[in-house]
Amino acid sequence: MSRGERRKDKRPNLVLILADDLGFSDIGCYGSEIDTPNLDRLAAQGLRFTQFYSCGRCCPSRASILTGLYPHQTGIGYMNGNHGMPGYTGDLNDRCVTIAEALRAAGYQTWISGKWHVTPVNPLRHNWPLQRGFDRFYGTIHGAGSYYDPVTLAHGNEYIQTEGPDFYYTEAITDNACRFLKEGKSEDPFFLYLSYTAPHWPLHARPEDIARCRDRYLSGWDDLRKRRYQRQVEIGLLEPGWPLSTRERGVPAWEEVKDREWQALRMAVYAAQVESMDRGIGRVISCLEDSARLNDTLILFASDNGGCAEEMNPRLRGMHVPEKTRQGLPVRFGNDPSILPGPEDTYASYGVPWANLSNTPFRLFKQYAHEGGIASPLIAHWPSGIASRGGLCRQ
Repeated sequence: MSRGERRKDKRPNLVLILADDLGFSDIGCYGSEIDTPNLDRLAAQGLRFTQFYSCGRCCPSRASILTGLYPHQTGIGYMNGNHGMPGYTGDLNDRCVTIAEALRAAGYQTWISGKWHVTPVNPLRHNWPLQRGFDRFYGTIHGAGSYYDPVTLAHGNEYIQTEGPDFYYTEAITDNACRFLKEGKSEDPFFLYLSYTAPHWPLHARPEDIARCRDRYLSGWDDLRKRRYQRQVEIGLLEPGWPLSTRERGVPAWEEVKDREWQALRMAVYAAQVESMDRGIGRVISCLEDSARLNDTLILFASDNGGCAEEMNPRLRGMHVPEKTRQGLPVRFGNDPSILPGPEDTYASYGVPWANLSNTPFRLFKQYAHEGGIASPLIAHWPSGIASRGGLCRQ
């Protein structure tokens, strides 16, 4: 659709952006030192929520977002494995209607680019996106995987291979979202589900992005938690009387940490993943601006749960981790100072201390019903429909 074209249908377009394992304080407008100018712009021109909650795990959160139901009502009370009980089949049941099914019936174009994760990975495709209301799909069926060679990558109803040696999944998700926007019908409204896997482990980011963040975390998690908390109070996100939670049990003070450069690098790669996602969101915003649709589009940004404290467990190897890179190099699995995270031949996570930073000011993490596991940022941006510019909603 060329610049300046107008459609007759005045119903708003909808863009739902979902980050993966992003902590409450991991974007600039929620107190972070991570550089997220595009999300900050949406917040400055829209509305931020202080009490938006997820289900604490990716599958149930996504099932609820897609259907508007409690996750157990959809069959995904936990993850995408069958536990032999009606609320825990791990597969989106046929008694619920997805937002894509409802909107397509109302005349919307419906697209998804990114992570699906509401059905088991098996030969059946009954619950893939095209069977649940989406017109177009590019992304992964499973939840986590390499950013350079993701498992279960698919287009439409078929599995595909990565495209070219420079492939990076966050960028591919953005590329396809922009393609859907450009190729869509100008006369009909659309719903775009932009479902990033960033910043879920593994810690994979481009070298130039890591370089920009590399020295930022050398002051350590104690100092950075205090700084985030102070910014949250200054911008009005937190009431001044709310205390900062104590450092998580078992986490040493930064000055007592060995291998501090390696620890700082773990968080730097995580930050680089977030910044790459924000850059992609900026590209999607530009696509909307170039086609004169930004003003009539409701954009929502949230995370599926809090920051993730998981260390690399050997049981994950068979689920997510390729044995070798696309170039044939062995993948080095685990969190160890001898493995510097970021490249394709590594598979690491950032661990408890940095997840504690991500979830500032709260305690605990993804998988828990504490605030650290369920509190999420929520940004709403809709120039023609939301009067607030930079406001906070405490409901």
